Parts: sequence; structure tokens; C-alpha cells
Amino acid sequence: MSYGGLFLGFARVGVLGFGGGPAMIPLMQSECVSNGWVTDDQFLEGLSVSNALPGPLATKMALYVGYQDAGVGGAAAAMSGVLLPSTLLMAVVGALLVRYRDHWVVAAAMRALKPAIIGMLAFVAWDLAPAAIKGMPTLLVAVAAFVALAMKVHPALVIVLSVVLGLLLFRG
Repeated sequence: MSYGGLFLGFARVGVLGFGGGPAMIPLMQSECVSNGWVTDDQFLEGLSVSNALPGPLATKMALYVGYQDAGVGGAAAAMSGVLLPSTLLMAVVGALLVRYRDHWVVAAAMRALKPAIIGMLAFVAWDLAPAAIKGMPTLLVAVAAFVALAMKVHPALVIVLSVVLGLLLFRG
């Protein structure tokens, strides 16, 4: 249990998590699992619950992981770590991006970052799939969620329907 470690680990996530919550997932997974704060299964559980609740993903994951590792103090340390540096950086970088958005350096960087974020998300899905998809019923839930999103079903409805499917498919 290290409040400082949780703060610094989530500060790295906050500073390097360009693109918001989904883009932070690979960073969070790396920090949380490699530091032994949670296992892959616990990380996936936290990610599932965090996506089912309203609010920013990174703060919910920080609270979950921090609490898992070190109780209320750990939750506070992790949440402070993810919020403080990113809030300060956003104030500075946001102002610079707005001012220099049309400069070729900024445009080129943004053009490369967008597909990189997609690649990172695809990797996280690939990496976490074995922990989440264990058998035909869970594969069907994953495919149904993917198809529903592709058909423009609202993500909140997909989450609610997934919970209902879970209650029907995975009783006791």
C-alpha cells in the first residue's frame, strides 16, 4: 500500500492519457496491473462497472483501483493523481491548441494521434478479451454489444441490455 505510488501512477495516466477516458485505458491497465494494485480480472471488473456508471472513466477507475489497493486513502490518492496534473495541463495545452490549431505542427501531430488512439483501444480490447470472453454465452454478449453499437443503439441502452442478458444467462 503506497499512497504516493498510486498518486504518481495515476498522475502518469492523467498526464499521458491524451484523448480522454478510452485512450487512458491502456495506460491505466499497464500502471495498475504492473504495479500489482489489481489483477487483470479486477481491472476488467472495474472497467465494466466504470463504463456502466455516469461520469469520467479515469476518475471512476482511479477510485476503484485506489480503494482496491489501499482503501479510502488510496482512492483519494489515485483520484488526486489523475485529476491534478491533467487539470493543470489542460488549462495550458487547451489554450495553446486553440491558439495554434492551424499551425502545421499541431495539425500533423493531431492527424497522427487520432489513429494511434484507435490502435491503442483495439489493443486493449484484444488484450482483455480472454479475461472477458469465456465461452459461447459471453462471446454472444460481446458480439451483440458490438452489433448494437454498429447499428447506432445508444451505449446506455447497450449497457442496460447487457446487464439484463447477464441476469438471464449467468444465474447463480
